[in-house]
Amino acid sequence: MSVHASWIPVPLLVWGLVCTSVRTAPFAGRQTDTPERHWETLYSRSLARNPWEKREINRDGDYLTGIKRLRRLYCNVGIGFHIQVLPDGKITGIHNENRYSLLEISPVERGVVTLFGVRSGMFLAMNSKGKLYGSGHYNDECKFKENLLANNYNAYESAAHPGMYIGLSKTGKTKKGNRVTPAMTVTHFLPRI
Repeated sequence: MSVHASWIPVPLLVWGLVCTSVRTAPFAGRQTDTPERHWETLYSRSLARNPWEKREINRDGDYLTGIKRLRRLYCNVGIGFHIQVLPDGKITGIHNENRYSLLEISPVERGVVTLFGVRSGMFLAMNSKGKLYGSGHYNDECKFKENLLANNYNAYESAAHPGMYIGLSKTGKTKKGNRVTPAMTVTHFLPRI
């Protein structure tokens, strides 16, 4: 025992150990918590200014201001194509990656994204007839529902015109959105870095 600790009375030392062990023991209600819930609690406390505070996590708000992803959308149809947005507003598929095939995928609502051609500066959009075009300004036709398929590919459905999907033909030309379904491989896209 050190010289400084010898003056602490034994009952006080025992009381301190008991209080510490009781405070760190799990409560009966906490035993049913999932590890995910435990991490949410730790995360919310790390966001707070003081360690004893707990900050509310708003999952919807986090998603709306979510991460923008730079990706190329690859469609494994024909010889395989990346969708590209050209400066003149034309949308096509190209086999080899190029500067016009780099897209910024940004969330705007839960499960809804915009596809922005980084080099062309245009949004990928779909009109009421199902034709894809490049739009210089953001509007409702630029929103697409991003659906994860069972084969781990994504299908992009127009949010403004439900039932219409982005699709590429075997030759790399765009298909009209009203002529394709998510069951067809022409609508299956793999976001690639």
